[in-house]
Amino acid sequence: MKKRKVAIFDIDGTIFRSSLLIEVVEGLVVAGIFPKNTREAYQKSYRDWLDRKGTYETYIWDVIRVFEKNIKGVRHQDFKKVGKKVVDLHKNKVYTFTRDLVTNLKKKNYYLLAISHSPKELVDEFCENLGFDKVYGRVYEFDKNKKFTGQTLYLDLISDKAKILQRAVEKENLTLANSVGVGDTDGDITVLGKVSKPICFNPNKKLYTHGKKAGWNIVVERKDVIYKVQ
Repeated sequence: MKKRKVAIFDIDGTIFRSSLLIEVVEGLVVAGIFPKNTREAYQKSYRDWLDRKGTYETYIWDVIRVFEKNIKGVRHQDFKKVGKKVVDLHKNKVYTFTRDLVTNLKKKNYYLLAISHSPKELVDEFCENLGFDKVYGRVYEFDKNKKFTGQTLYLDLISDKAKILQRAVEKENLTLANSVGVGDTDGDITVLGKVSKPICFNPNKKLYTHGKKAGWNIVVERKDVIYKVQ
């Protein structure tokens, strides 16, 4: 059987113009499932990021910690209900460049692989209409009563995007020849280094510096303008 070419995409901040995790935490607070004071735990890092005194990475990891702390004891069906509302509300909040790239690669029969640090249920829902073949996200354990335990499963895998890519190549009969990868932070450096056509999209400083030195494509979308950085 002929091997399919593969394209791997980060989702949050790369296709989606926000973070699915951030939006679902807000949704859970509004729904009264998370405490009203939940935002206080990441308010400082959020303000520091807005004021360019801190990094987005610090902010998003604060949100992850808050989610993992408060999700314990929440019914899975309640989470899924809020998650569906969040995705329905935000599913079209995407970047033009990456949306069109996904469409074009799909037409060329690329195997589309999505990876996100948001909960897998959200990523599945968000990526369904985009035509992705396989989706990886954070998997949170729930007990026999369908309530979250607060434990994260398969951390060793989801923490290593390059390992996920290699796993997909081996299991799905794919080839890295002419492969495409798109990411936006330095956490994507290892996986972008594995593909034939790495794209740094709206990169943070560390990814931009590495990508420029490596000769990778650097693309920025600002308002209604898309341009390449030489």
